[in-house]
Amino acid sequence: MNRRRFIQQSSLAGAGLFAAGTTWAMSPATSFPDVRTPLAQRKFSSKAVEALITELKTKIGNKEIAWLFENCFPNTLDTTVDFEMIDGKPDTYVITGDIDAMWLRDSSAQVWPYIPLCHTDNDLKQLIKGVINRQVKCILKDPYANAFYKDESKVSEWKDTDITDMKPGIHERKWEIDSLCYPIRLAHGYWKETGDTSVFDAQWLDAMKAVVKTFKEQQRFNGKGPYVFQRKTAWATDGVPMAGYGYPAKPNGLICSMFRPSDDATIYAYLIPSNFFAVRSLRQMAEIMQATGKPSADAQAAITLADQVEKALKAHAIGSHPKYGKIYGYETNGFDSFNLMDDANIPSLLSLPYLGGTVVSDPVYQATRRFVLSTDNPFYFKGKAMAGIGGPHIGLDMVWPMSIVMRGMTSTNSKEIKECLDLLQHCHGGTGFMHESVHKDDPTNFTRKWFAWANTIFGEFIWKTYREKPQLLQ
Repeated sequence: MNRRRFIQQSSLAGAGLFAAGTTWAMSPATSFPDVRTPLAQRKFSSKAVEALITELKTKIGNKEIAWLFENCFPNTLDTTVDFEMIDGKPDTYVITGDIDAMWLRDSSAQVWPYIPLCHTDNDLKQLIKGVINRQVKCILKDPYANAFYKDESKVSEWKDTDITDMKPGIHERKWEIDSLCYPIRLAHGYWKETGDTSVFDAQWLDAMKAVVKTFKEQQRFNGKGPYVFQRKTAWATDGVPMAGYGYPAKPNGLICSMFRPSDDATIYAYLIPSNFFAVRSLRQMAEIMQATGKPSADAQAAITLADQVEKALKAHAIGSHPKYGKIYGYETNGFDSFNLMDDANIPSLLSLPYLGGTVVSDPVYQATRRFVLSTDNPFYFKGKAMAGIGGPHIGLDMVWPMSIVMRGMTSTNSKEIKECLDLLQHCHGGTGFMHESVHKDDPTNFTRKWFAWANTIFGEFIWKTYREKPQLLQ
């Protein structure tokens, strides 16, 4: 079933879930229902994750937050991972939740918070290593695709509607810069934490060469490049205009992205948060290559490209707002046009420090932050129950909990972090899990009751708060 159909159906399911009088088993230790997947049905169990859950449940005074952490943090492991050994190498297929496909972005983000626990859990280390190996295969199959099947012979349901080069094993072929950045971030984070360089084999190097080649093609200095995408659909955000190449973009060193991390089409091709992410990822790629003895020419190619994109960002990413002054645009086109907004999906402007695109103290970021967290951002919604950023993927008045998490993760202000915690505590609609989006006036009206990325990143935020500002969880 496709993502749009899931969104429509899960929204209806969410709205009626508790009105139907669902009965839950109650946990003996709390007054909250036991909604976590039963042990016998879990896809993977980590002793380190379970120990962390036990610790936080014991020490967090806010028992509802502790309950949510117990449900959400392990949700990726409980429900979405498929681990095996293939040709002597770990291989892990990770679905998003209610869609049986592996997004390069989502799969990276879903396992990212577990990396610090690899020291005490070798099985977890092998599982994450398997995600890296699987992502390498995906990139080598098609660096322009965003989502893949485990069965490499499976033909996508989009095959008859999408005008693009769809290969078997590919679920969707939407070109998004961040799809190639996230696997680099994951591999770099895994290496830095574990010291394990065995994932950086010849296949990994070939995949990284494909990343650099794809980024350079989409700078479009030498024509429009090989990628084209159109879809036969009534959803305007699902197709790419101008014969599948997007609206004109003047080559300036930035990388074109036909789609956003929401899987919605860009308006202007230079998606600024994703270009920041690309700079960071290319530098991480080069660092790995240099540390593991890869050819110096390959490392230098990544550094040179990063320098070029960074220079272009300094020249073209900042616009002027009459109220906020100099701020980062969300999209631009090289013709001095800007799309001033932000979307909840990550990379976003709000998330730039989280991904290493800039620092929290950057004055342009701080001005941008004030803008995107205000009603001057067309996709910031504030209602009776919720306040946060959404996006066109779901539509008006739907706040994405992920944006509230990111607001808290990029804040140093205890009052603001506590406000985010309070909003998240009351946004689960009684389910005990985070969702893709919730209505600003009614948290029981939500989309996607099984969305693992939202669950895991919520857990990441709670764990970060527990380490840095535990008093906020009492």
